[in-house]
Amino acid sequence: MCKQLQSSANVLALLLVLQSGQSWAQIAPPPNYDQKLNDIVVNATRSGTPLDEMSLNTTILTREVLESSPDQTIDQILKNVPGVFLNDVPYYQKDPTGQSINVRGLGYGRTLVLIDGLPANDAFYGTVQWNLVPMSSIESVEFVRGGVSSLYGNYGMGGVININTKTPKNSSQEVSASIGSFATGNVAASKDLVVSDAMQIRFSADYFSSEGFQNYATISPGSPSNIKNGMGTDAVKNSNVRLQNYFKPSANTNAFLRMGYSTMADLSNNYAIAPNLIQTADVAGGSTTNLDVDKKVQVNVYYQNTNFYKQTANNLTASPYKAYINANYTDPYSTLGASAQYTHDLKAAGIDQYIVGVDTRNISASNLTNNLGTTGAVSSVSYAQGQQSFYGLLGQVKSRASAIPLETTLGARVDVWNSQTPTSYNAGANGSSPTYQGIPNQSKTQLSPTLGLLYKVSQNWDLRSAAYQAFHAPSMNNTLRSYGNSVSGYSLANPNLTPETMTGYEVGTDYRWKNGFAQLTAFNNYIQNAIASYKITTANWAYANSLCSAAGLSGCSATSTSSGYTNVSYYTNQQNLLSRGLELQYHHDLNPNWAVDGGYSYTRTVLTWTATTDAINSQVGGVPMNMANAAITYYPVPQASLTTTVRYVGNSWMATGTLPVPAYAIVGLKANYQVTPQASIFASVVNLLNRQYVTFNIASQASSYQAGMPQAISVGARITF
Repeated sequence: MCKQLQSSANVLALLLVLQSGQSWAQIAPPPNYDQKLNDIVVNATRSGTPLDEMSLNTTILTREVLESSPDQTIDQILKNVPGVFLNDVPYYQKDPTGQSINVRGLGYGRTLVLIDGLPANDAFYGTVQWNLVPMSSIESVEFVRGGVSSLYGNYGMGGVININTKTPKNSSQEVSASIGSFATGNVAASKDLVVSDAMQIRFSADYFSSEGFQNYATISPGSPSNIKNGMGTDAVKNSNVRLQNYFKPSANTNAFLRMGYSTMADLSNNYAIAPNLIQTADVAGGSTTNLDVDKKVQVNVYYQNTNFYKQTANNLTASPYKAYINANYTDPYSTLGASAQYTHDLKAAGIDQYIVGVDTRNISASNLTNNLGTTGAVSSVSYAQGQQSFYGLLGQVKSRASAIPLETTLGARVDVWNSQTPTSYNAGANGSSPTYQGIPNQSKTQLSPTLGLLYKVSQNWDLRSAAYQAFHAPSMNNTLRSYGNSVSGYSLANPNLTPETMTGYEVGTDYRWKNGFAQLTAFNNYIQNAIASYKITTANWAYANSLCSAAGLSGCSATSTSSGYTNVSYYTNQQNLLSRGLELQYHHDLNPNWAVDGGYSYTRTVLTWTATTDAINSQVGGVPMNMANAAITYYPVPQASLTTTVRYVGNSWMATGTLPVPAYAIVGLKANYQVTPQASIFASVVNLLNRQYVTFNIASQASSYQAGMPQAISVGARITF
């Protein structure tokens, strides 16, 4: 305990030293956080809506806010925003198939993430590969909660997160580097080239690596017995290269072309013998043409190609208890999409603006699974190939009443979803004697309307409300990939899954004053035909046999007198989910030297109906009912800042009503110091007091408890020249 306190004291001293420095001849004003935020335009709305005209609860993370956070990755910064459920394990410590985001307790994979306005959700798993967005490239983040399927279709249930990356500002270079605990380091470099007003280029590259910490729990309620032979800390290596080109083909047209390539290799299965490797290449282009002062047309095209090679490992249950690779998966997939939109700022006949648009997206994927025996020989093979297509037509009208200060947004979108699995088979050792499955095509047409109202009580005080319907299609991981073995259990795909439908509404208020703002929102969302994975029970053991047979997994079978079925889970639409809650966010610049932030969310998420054994009207797993955060920032001089943060997570369950996770609170610290206008240094500490705790998670067994991030110190510098 004394060592722990001494370590924390040393860290605090280091951070304070970083902020001590020479007096400046000219004292610049404190960082401009623009807390009224009236001049910020939210691009995630597709219509360029000013922040003070948003009818949905919206949070903007400015560059200053991002740089004041102790956390080193964008997912860990987002976890402190009210309404977001991301646990205290950074993305690089998790399996790539589990790096997602849960908003308002609606479940993972149900929120759209954009990078510069183009979709970034993983095409196969529906997750978010956060390694595609290094911190060094982010300028700001827009987070719009609530159903946005009327704008974007699929993934629009929880809202939309639009990550705006840096664009060329002048012909300069920037280099940054950081190093910290667990050999965690990052190096990034960028070159801006402004050829003329009609041509700007930005090239950026970064590399991130970490030896990782041990994120499977060895503390109560886990136990040291969870650590098995061959397990170790998780390691990761990420690299990104990106080229952005902005140009003007004509006086009225602005265009862009972006290309990128990224890789991520990690050991998040906890076994050093079983790495994962993801390689992603993408290209996007588009243009905005002003037809007149109040009319414009936007066209975008994008393509992304990913190769995901994954291995899993396990231990022999008898002597010599060695670790072995029990399966490997090869998942190549690609996305091709395009959109076109016409915007008219009419400002006549009671209509301020209307937009009409059309977009399409096609996902093509396959999964090859080799299940291996303890000797490394292939015991069985399964293969599935399929595609999903989305076609959407949208329209939106904005109107501002003349008699009363009321703004109305009315939108609707029609989506046509198709799913095809033309090839699916399972086979014996080395692919012998394949058995082909006949899987019918699936399709659905979905209407997603929305109505938003904003009433301006005064210049600084708004009342807002919105009602919406949204939908989310099953990921191809849910429909194509069955996997597992008799030791770790079996997870079975269901190619007959159909999209979920959500109806919801929210009411809220925003108040802004000279030095801050406060937001309060209440929401109610109801999902029908929700997709989830459930264990087979004695009531449907016969169904387990049929699923196991279709999957072709060796040893996956059950009888009415056997307990084998307890190790089999499958995806199903057979449940409805209700989520209600409150979200509060607050900021206040007390004076030029002090600023405070706060946030709180209350989320009650339950199943209202299910055909499985899960309890209804009980808080679902992985959703803490109460979460809060607070921060205080001190500016000893205008060139320096010291931010202290506290994150509180209330009691929760890993599974619905079982496997409790105790409440915890974590303290963080971040210091920034601008040495010269071109150079700055920074230092941060995550978990300042080095508290040992388990973080909230979704799991069905006690061995899956995850340890939260231990104390992690990081120091770095940034130079622009």
